[in-house]
Amino acid sequence: MNQPLGSVIEGSLSEGLEVRLHPDISVEEMRVGKFLVVQGSRSKFFCLLTDVSLGTSTPRIFTHPPDPEDDFWREVLAGSDTYGTIEIAPMLMLTIDNSIEADNPDTVTIKNAFGEFDTQLKLLPVKTIPSHFSQVYESTEKDFRSVFGWEDDPHKKNFAIGKPLDMEVPICIDLDRFVERSNGIFGKSGTGKSFLTRLLISGIIRKQAAVNLMFDMHSEYGWEAVSEGKNLRTVKGLRQLFPKEVEIYTLDPKSTHRRGVPNSRDLFLSYDQIEIEDLRLISRELGLSEASLDNANILAGEFGRNWIYQLINMTNEDIELFCNEKQGHKGSIMALQRKLKRLESLKYMKSVCPHNYIEEILGILDGGKHVVVEFGSQGNMLSYMLVTNMITRRIHRAYVKKAETFLQTKNVMDKPRPLVITIEEAHRFLDSKIVHQTIFGTIAREMRKYFVTLLVVDQRPSGIDNEVMSQVGTRVTCLLNDEKDIDAIFTGVSGASGLRSVLAKLDSKQQALVLGHAVPMPVVVRTRAYDQQFYAEVGEPDWQTMDDHTLQIEAKKAKEDLGF
Repeated sequence: MNQPLGSVIEGSLSEGLEVRLHPDISVEEMRVGKFLVVQGSRSKFFCLLTDVSLGTSTPRIFTHPPDPEDDFWREVLAGSDTYGTIEIAPMLMLTIDNSIEADNPDTVTIKNAFGEFDTQLKLLPVKTIPSHFSQVYESTEKDFRSVFGWEDDPHKKNFAIGKPLDMEVPICIDLDRFVERSNGIFGKSGTGKSFLTRLLISGIIRKQAAVNLMFDMHSEYGWEAVSEGKNLRTVKGLRQLFPKEVEIYTLDPKSTHRRGVPNSRDLFLSYDQIEIEDLRLISRELGLSEASLDNANILAGEFGRNWIYQLINMTNEDIELFCNEKQGHKGSIMALQRKLKRLESLKYMKSVCPHNYIEEILGILDGGKHVVVEFGSQGNMLSYMLVTNMITRRIHRAYVKKAETFLQTKNVMDKPRPLVITIEEAHRFLDSKIVHQTIFGTIAREMRKYFVTLLVVDQRPSGIDNEVMSQVGTRVTCLLNDEKDIDAIFTGVSGASGLRSVLAKLDSKQQALVLGHAVPMPVVVRTRAYDQQFYAEVGEPDWQTMDDHTLQIEAKKAKEDLGF
């Protein structure tokens, strides 16, 4: 083991440990978010550095501080009368047990000297602390591997999301555990949430952990998009990385074609597919009152699924006659008609749509492919919330039936493929005022009961209902400044006080705090670059541009995969 950094001098299980640095260790080398190891007498403790401070043995030093130019006197005081301290939060304990089953979720595997996966390391939640003067060490690559595993672990679908702040070793998340619950990507504007989303969805596609349905509000996930920063460049979309695995649907064909997206599919919806619950979600955007929604129920009861088309085409005399017969409120119905006429301006909305595009999307998902819905010029909040709700409600309904069939038959062929639905501006769908009435609140609370989970992308986590935030399994959080947003991130998280300081000290670019169900312990990462190297590592090979030697290598790999 390498040189110790310091000794544990005091602390508690709830508040963390205080470590006094050894005289030859500079306090300036200690940075919040650093991954450290405490070697106890019986267990090894993996810890996160949460705070750095300076200490003195006597306050008299403050009354007579050394001269700034007197290096000798400062060196005499260093280590004895002046010293550095750090606060660390123990996150995991480690014991070695070769008898543990390989698929035990509380273990990770390590490689032996021959590159084979054999030894099982049991990761335990911290229920004690190391003794006084236990030594604290820099973490090694082996330590990181022990906790976060290997990307090529045959027992798990691990995916490297980034690297530690001060080391070149991949940090992996377990994608099987990731898709078990709804998850969130958070951060203020400009911190790289879109790149993180592409990164994680690419991993899910590559490792075949689930199928994805992405509602791409700004048309930046399916096909190429422009990167952020001074050096503007285009980055590949999911369809370019996985041309055989991803289908793009567009609500604005002209916009999609102008961007050069090949083989995209048009998507149209009709008035008869809109339900009262869909209107309730966009009531703020349309300015609908409760009285308007009550009258919408009366109209739906009279005209059935075609009530919106009937209402839009009614004259004032028709409305008055209807109200006299059905006891509707004329003023409310006329206001409802006026506001629903805004739907006529939506390019994708038809009076009648003979083809059911939602059923088509469901069939593609059932076939194991991934779907990106692009909005183009229709990416306003009204369209985004309406379309996302309409499609999600019906697909969730179909998954409920599939799940119930599977539970009845126990036939593995009936088991639905896990589905991850990605939504942006998530607080609009999960606000505490409406969350109990929306399909998204239902999905978040079900925790994959019907094999459907959410991936929510948002810059205002404080706008999301607390109950929903407590159900978010894994949180990948970039820099946040607002105190309410920071508080929301740690809803239902133990030891949040120390992690708050870690989150507050993140850089504004390419850094994130990852915590929750898919990682053994919270960790700060430099997020994996979304660049040419990433394309080569995760994307489908482009047979058209490969040279003969590369083709031979790929052909050999394919034969090996098939057992030849």
